[in-house]
Amino acid sequence: MSDLDRALEAADAGLDKSLERLFALLKIPSISTDPAYRHGCREAADWLRRDLAALGFAAALRETPGHPVVLAKHPKPGAPHVLFYGHYDVQPVDPLDKWETPPFEPKIAVTKDGKKIILGRGSSDDKGQVMTFVEACRAWKAATGTLPVGVTMLIEGEEESGSINLPGFLEEAKDELAADAALVCDTTMWGEGRPAITSSLRGLIYEEITIRAASRDLHSGMYGGAARNPLHVLSAIVAALHDEDGRVTLPGFYDGVPETPADVREQWRGLGLDAEAFLGPIGLSTPAGERDRMIIEQIQSRPTCDVNGMWGGYTGAGAKTVIPAEAHAKISFRLVGEQDPAAVRQAFRAFVRERVPADCSVEFTGHKGSRAIQVPFDSPALTKTRRALEDEWGVAPVTIGSGGSIPVVGDFKKTLGLDTLLVGFALDDDRIHSPNEKYDLESFRKGARSWVRILAALGQ
Repeated sequence: MSDLDRALEAADAGLDKSLERLFALLKIPSISTDPAYRHGCREAADWLRRDLAALGFAAALRETPGHPVVLAKHPKPGAPHVLFYGHYDVQPVDPLDKWETPPFEPKIAVTKDGKKIILGRGSSDDKGQVMTFVEACRAWKAATGTLPVGVTMLIEGEEESGSINLPGFLEEAKDELAADAALVCDTTMWGEGRPAITSSLRGLIYEEITIRAASRDLHSGMYGGAARNPLHVLSAIVAALHDEDGRVTLPGFYDGVPETPADVREQWRGLGLDAEAFLGPIGLSTPAGERDRMIIEQIQSRPTCDVNGMWGGYTGAGAKTVIPAEAHAKISFRLVGEQDPAAVRQAFRAFVRERVPADCSVEFTGHKGSRAIQVPFDSPALTKTRRALEDEWGVAPVTIGSGGSIPVVGDFKKTLGLDTLLVGFALDDDRIHSPNEKYDLESFRKGARSWVRILAALGQ
């Protein structure tokens, strides 16, 4: 029997004990955003520190201005080294009366279709997923006395409240966090029985604009037709941001946007994500993005521009016939590839200024931008992880991108120079952030087995 087989056998044999440990962690109310649960956050952090120390990790609580970070190291000289990230904090449980079982009294339940699930706040996001990795390390230690690779674990306590202290901690501890790759277990599978690797995240720019004209709101009966209306100006600018084919019209906007390799696009095409499947459940039917792109490209691998809010003038009940003095909009851009946030911001502002007529002025308020993150499709770590997941699940994992932005991944790249693989075992119906959060027992079991295989693959 190979070391890998022995480690997989140990993971299966230890499942009941693994669940006992997970339940002990789930019972701790570590709600990071509520000061009333400050002690619960520290208790959860210390529980993890003690558990990792018992596994042979050099584990410590590292203080921050907020909740502590759990930092644990298990070096293996001569082998690759990985940095694993997760979080021990959880979302508030409100509304409490919607929970069918107490949120911090975890239990195993059986669904109507016979599946066993773990109920409790944090079961999927992210305590259950963190423990899949911890239990994989435990299985390797039980089977061989060591790990296939060097491992550093960074488990923070403020992810659900913005991770405001994490960038500073990464900067301070960057020498201690040196690794060859970062791993995150805080995402979902493509579907039940089909794992996924999230290898890219879109970047983000957020802009607020204000168009001003007259010195005050005007009576539209007296001034209509003669006075410039900022809402008309703003509406025309917003309408001009896209052409009839759904492409963004900013000059240079697509600079740095890569083409997805043909074999990856074919894999995506075979997933069956069409307009009916994706838009139907939300009452829509027609894709609004670039006409020559599949929906899966529109939502994860192509850049976008969206109006997130637009207002001005009178918006209360009844009628008030005014020409407003000001009009406002909030506009966001999702970026991919090598798009430069600063260049896109500059192009957007120039685009707007060119369209502001006489008698009007424009003011911009910019928010922090972030670059997109992309693990190269030919990355050895990505290839090894893909094969390990296929060996465990019996089906090739989907290599996908996320349409959103996960700041910690950008921080890993910017501060530590690390590419990140996001491999999660949650399902879309796990009700994270909602009452009755759950985690499929099979996801927990096979998640741990998957990490056993991934660690072996990365150590080769």
